[in-house]
This record gives sequence, structure tokens and C-alpha cells, in this order.
Amino acid sequence: MKITIIGTGYVGLVTGACLAELGNDVFCLDVDPRKIDMLNSGGIPIHEPGLEEVVARNRASGRLQFSTDVAASVAHGQLQFIAVGTPPDEDGSADLQYVLAAARNIGRHMEGYKVIVDKSTVPVGTADRVAAAIREELAARGKNADAQDKLDFAVVSNPEFLKEGAAVEDFMRPDRIVIGTSDSPAGLRARDLMKLLYAPFNRNHERVHWMDVRSAEFTKYAANAMLATRISFMNELANLADQVGADIEAVRHGIGSDPRIGHSFLYAGAGYGGSCFPKDVQALERTARQYDQDLLILRAVEAVNDRQKGVLGRKVVQRFGEDLAGKRFAVWGLAFKPNTDDMREAPSRVLLAELLKRGASVAVHDPVAMEEARRVLALDLDEQALARVEFKAAPMDALDGAEALLIVTEWKAFRSPDFDQIKARLKQPVIIDGRNLFEPSLMTGFGIEYHGIGRSVLTGHVAGK
Repeated sequence: MKITIIGTGYVGLVTGACLAELGNDVFCLDVDPRKIDMLNSGGIPIHEPGLEEVVARNRASGRLQFSTDVAASVAHGQLQFIAVGTPPDEDGSADLQYVLAAARNIGRHMEGYKVIVDKSTVPVGTADRVAAAIREELAARGKNADAQDKLDFAVVSNPEFLKEGAAVEDFMRPDRIVIGTSDSPAGLRARDLMKLLYAPFNRNHERVHWMDVRSAEFTKYAANAMLATRISFMNELANLADQVGADIEAVRHGIGSDPRIGHSFLYAGAGYGGSCFPKDVQALERTARQYDQDLLILRAVEAVNDRQKGVLGRKVVQRFGEDLAGKRFAVWGLAFKPNTDDMREAPSRVLLAELLKRGASVAVHDPVAMEEARRVLALDLDEQALARVEFKAAPMDALDGAEALLIVTEWKAFRSPDFDQIKARLKQPVIIDGRNLFEPSLMTGFGIEYHGIGRSVLTGHVAGK
């Protein structure tokens, strides 16, 4: 099938590359010429395991091409995937300017039946706005009723459920595919084309969940809101566990064994970040307010997460005092999660700002996010604060002269370090672990003072004792 992907960010690039891998002829459009030049030169603008190889293989075969030519992109694919960004607006709602701009370009150039697939995460009702934008462009072209029939189209909702760091695997082996279509003649035709497109994923069993368009749009927000709720819920329990003398890891195993609950997204930590959960929780809250609804649970989820991003800073202050001037700390992990270089809403940004505000200096390391962290921190911090941040190519080099090691991101490379070397290179043998990577009893054996999240009962640091 001939497919056009509009946008070459996380969603668009992964979707385009993987659909080409399945034998489709894919045209990827982006308005950023630098990004297109990079892709045509064999580069990848994001870090995503396995993606570079898939892109290279399908560029070489001719099934995957990249361009800034809008007219050519509309002419290429009967299926037009909109996979552009929907950043949060000032009021927390999703900014649809890029989605609607893509829709207008389709209406401006289309010369036959098209299926417009909303792949971006968009609020309920966006498909109607996309359809209206296309009709406006067709009307502006002076198309009469007969021409309008020839240029019929359908808007489909097909939200993505890709995890950063495992996006290629998630796309090629999906646990579910959500597609929302209408029951109009154009919508039924679109359903047949979408069924054909996703047929390779349904050979063993049906993975597609068919529904109306608005339900499909809602499903994406509902899924992310539920996952964000689980994270914030466990983080609140972990903070309470530190106070009452319970081990949150034992609690996690205990409740996760209940099949109604399960183990996923029950890990306590330093809060969630990235491009999805923070933005989508805010957008769903905004949608609710437009309908005079107050989503109390989601407001609490967001508030808990905002506070949780400061948990490592609070633990540092509790251990080393309010004034950190002249003190140095090592930070392992900058990206919001492992296997990505994404720094959007990363808890590390909150931690670094807090330490630097209190006069500390920091030495930081991340396996892949160093370049992106340099760019983002230059926006976050003033020159004086930024001068107290050292970027270290090796994790152990960040430890020299540091009062403590602070772990923010659970990279696999951090799971089995040389603890004797950590102890020898730190000024004090202190680890403050924002992801509970290590067993407290093991740390005690190495002579390391260990502070996890919700595990104080095992390290002798229970509040009030």
C-alpha cells in the first residue's frame, strides 16, 4: 500500500519505518529541512533502539523516503497519517495547530479519495475539526458538489500506544490496535483499507479493536491517565512507607500478585515525565473542564507527580542540610526513562535546579542523553548555575569528590556497578536511589549508606526514629 506519514518525530518515524518494513511504500513528510537532510543522510534525530537499522534497511530498498514536498506527500498515499506534535497549550489543552495545518495541506492538494488517519494524540472531537479543515480547503478551491464527491475522504482515529525505548518492538508486536471509523460510505471504505493495512498483525489472533472515532480518541487519553494514576498512587504509598516503616517493594509484590491489579507500573520512583503522561493528563483535565466536569483523581495524580519530582532533592536536604554551597553531587541518569534521550518533563531537571539553587555543583552522566541534556539545561538554567554542571563521559568519573551518588534513571548499565569503586571514589559512601535499583541489605554489606524510595525501614532511616 502507498502510505504518507506527516511528521517524523517519535510516532511518525517509528510508524513510517515499521510500515515500510512490512512491505508498504512509505513517504515521510516533515517541514523541518534539517531533519529531512539528516534522515536522507542516514542519520536519526532521536534515540530509539532498533530504529536506525529499520530506517536504513528500508531506505536502501526504496520503500521509505523522506521529503519536505507537501504536494508530493499528498499525491503519494491514499492513507495519510497525521503524526505531528500536539504540545500542551498555556492552559494545558493540546495545541492542534500542527494537526490542523496538516489537514489543510491535504485538502489543498488532494485529487482523489483519501483516508486521513489521526495518529497523533488528540482530544475527543479532533477528527471533526480535521474534516472541517479539509472541507474548507476544498471549498476554497471552488470544488462543486460533483467534484466534492470525487474528492471524498474519511477521517480515522488510530492512536499509538508505543513506549519510548521500546517503540519498534511495540509497533511490530502490538498487544492491541485501536481504530475508530464512522459508518458512512466513506468511513466503511476507510475501514476496509485499515483492515488491509493491519492484516499482517492479525494472523495469529485479532488485535484490532474497532469503535467509533470519538471513543478511539478517548481511549488513548484514558490509557495514559490510568497508567499515570498507578505511578502517582505508588509514589504516595512509597512516601508513606518511609514514614511508617514499611518496605514499598514488599508492598508492590503483595498487591501486584492480585490479578485484578498486576505488577505493571507499580514501581515507586522520582515521578513520571516524557512527552505523553504529563501532557495527556493535562489535556484530559482540560477536556473535562470544557464539559463542566472536574476530574478530581486526575488533578491529584498531576499534583502528586509534580511533588514527587522533588523527592530526591528533599532527601538530599534531609541528609546534607539546607545549605549545599561548596558540596558536589554525582547524578546518574538524565533522560526521563531508559533507552531514550528524551528530556521532556524529566525529573532530573527538577533535581538539578534544586541542587544548583542551594549552591551545590553536580557531575552528571547519562548513556545517551548527554547532548540533549546540554541543550535543555542551557534553557533551564542561568549561566552561573550552568557553569556548576559537569558532563562526564563515564559514570564512575562523576563520583570523584562527590558527597553522594544520586540515581534518577534506571538504565541497565547502572544496575550492577562496582560498589567498592563507588565507595572509594565518593567523599562519603552515600547513595540516594530514585529508582530503587539496589537491595538495601546489599548496600549495608558494602558499607554504603543507602536511601531508596519507600525503603527506609530497611536502612535505619525511618522518619521520627
